[in-house]
Amino acid sequence: MKDITPETKVQVKQRSMQRTAESAPAKVEVSRGVMIAIGAVPALIGVWAAACFFGGLMASGGPIAMVRSWFSAFTGM
Repeated sequence: MKDITPETKVQVKQRSMQRTAESAPAKVEVSRGVMIAIGAVPALIGVWAAACFFGGLMASGGPIAMVRSWFSAFTGM
């Protein structure tokens, strides 16, 4: 450790900074992919919920019948 000159320290520091700069775009791409996946899951759940709602709406006979059925289920009448 005593034989290390300041020039050697600078060279080592420059090499380590270059390696970090090269791996940064890969980290950005991985983060971008993860964000797309995280955004796609709620979108798929929302589409599925809308499909279930419209399926129930059609099965009950329309919006008025659905409200009547919901009210009777909620109140127990």
